[in-house]
Amino acid sequence: MRIPCPFCGERDSDEFLSIGTVGPARPDEKASLDAFVDYLHFRDNPAAETREHWHHVHGCRQWLVVSRDTRSHTISAAEPARRSAP
Repeated sequence: MRIPCPFCGERDSDEFLSIGTVGPARPDEKASLDAFVDYLHFRDNPAAETREHWHHVHGCRQWLVVSRDTRSHTISAAEPARRSAP
C-alpha cells in the first residue's frame, strides 16, 4: 500500500504507523465510567471509507489523516493531522 504523504510524496506504508480511526471525541472528565468504557473499548469497524491517524515514523515524522477504504485499502487522500494557523 502506498501513502501520499503531503510532505514527502508517495511512500510505502512500511514507513508509517497507524493508530486507528479519527474520533470519537474523548468524553468530558465529568462523564460516567460507562462513557469512558465505551470510548476506550467499543469502536465501529465499517467496511467502507474511513479516516485514520497515521504517523510517518521513517520519514518526516508528521501526523497525517488518511482516508482509506477498508475493503480494498485504496487511499483517496492524505492530509496533515494539524492544520497550520492562517
